Amino acid sequence: MAALGWLTPRRRSATARSVLAGEASAEAARKSTTDVLDREDAGREPEFPVHGDERAAAFFDLDNTVMQGAALFHFGRGLYKRKFFDTRELLRFAWQQAWFRLAGVEDPEHMQEARDSALSIVQGHKVAELQAIGEEIYDEYMAERIWPGTRALAQAHLDAGQKVWLVTAAPVEIAQVIARRLGLTGALGTVAESIDGVYTGKLVGEPLHGPAKAEAVRALAAAEGLDLSRCAAYSDSHNDIPMLSLVGHPYAINPDSKLRKHARAMDWRLRDYRTGRKAAKVGIPAAAGVGAVAGGTAAVIAVHRRRR
Repeated sequence: MAALGWLTPRRRSATARSVLAGEASAEAARKSTTDVLDREDAGREPEFPVHGDERAAAFFDLDNTVMQGAALFHFGRGLYKRKFFDTRELLRFAWQQAWFRLAGVEDPEHMQEARDSALSIVQGHKVAELQAIGEEIYDEYMAERIWPGTRALAQAHLDAGQKVWLVTAAPVEIAQVIARRLGLTGALGTVAESIDGVYTGKLVGEPLHGPAKAEAVRALAAAEGLDLSRCAAYSDSHNDIPMLSLVGHPYAINPDSKLRKHARAMDWRLRDYRTGRKAAKVGIPAAAGVGAVAGGTAAVIAVHRRRR
C-alpha cells in the first residue's frame, strides 16, 4: 500500500504538495482499475446520469459518504487485532472513532494523530502484506457499514456505463480494496512511499484531503479524457468543497453543517441516509447511536481489564 501516507509537512508550498499528492494518487488509481457496470437510482432528475456518456464519471468520498465512520480507524482496529500495536493505541483509535461518529465531522488534530500512528505502524512492512490484511479487515469491519443509499447512487452511474471512483484520504490500497468489493472502477487515495515493496514511513506529497482531492480528480479526469462539467461528485464534508466545485453535478451526502449551508446556498442536491436523526439536525446523534459508540468503547476497556 503505497498509501498510509501521513508524513510531517515538507518544505513545499501547499499548492505544490496538493498537486503532487493528487497526481500520485491518480497514477496509483489508474494502475489498478477494473471496469464494472451495475444499476441506477435517478432520484429527482430522471435524465441523470446520462446513459452512454463516456466523458462523464462519478467521484465519491468514502468516510461518512459511502461508509459509516472512518476507514482509517476501522483499519486500525484490524491491525490491533493482528498485534501491530498495543491496547493504549487501540483506545486512542476508539476515542477518535467515537468522536468522529458523534460529531459527524473530521477533527484535523485527530486525523493527524491517526496518520502519524499509521505511518509508524506500517513502516518496514511489505505492501503485499498490508494489501492482504486490508481484504480481511474489509470483511470484518467495513462491509456492514456501507450506506445502501449511497451505494445505489454509485450503481446508477455504473449502470449508465460510467466509471465510478472513490476519492479518500485513506491509504490508496485500502481504498482500492473497498472499491473493488463494491464493484466500482477504482480509487484515489493517499499514497505512501515504498521501496522494493516495503513501506519507508514517508508520504508522497501529502494526505489526499481537501484541495489535494480536487487535484487528484483533475489529474485523473485529464488522463481519462473526462469532461468535469458532465461529471458528478459526492461528499459529506465541507473539506471536500474544492472537489465538489470541480464538477457539474455536486451532491452533499449526509452533510456536515457547513457543507449543508454551502450546498443550499449553491443549490446543490442534498441526500441524507443517516437513520435515527433528521436531515435538518446534522451532528446531533440519535440515542441509539450514542449507546452503540459508548458500548463499543466500554467493551474495548473491558477487554483490556480482563487481560490484566
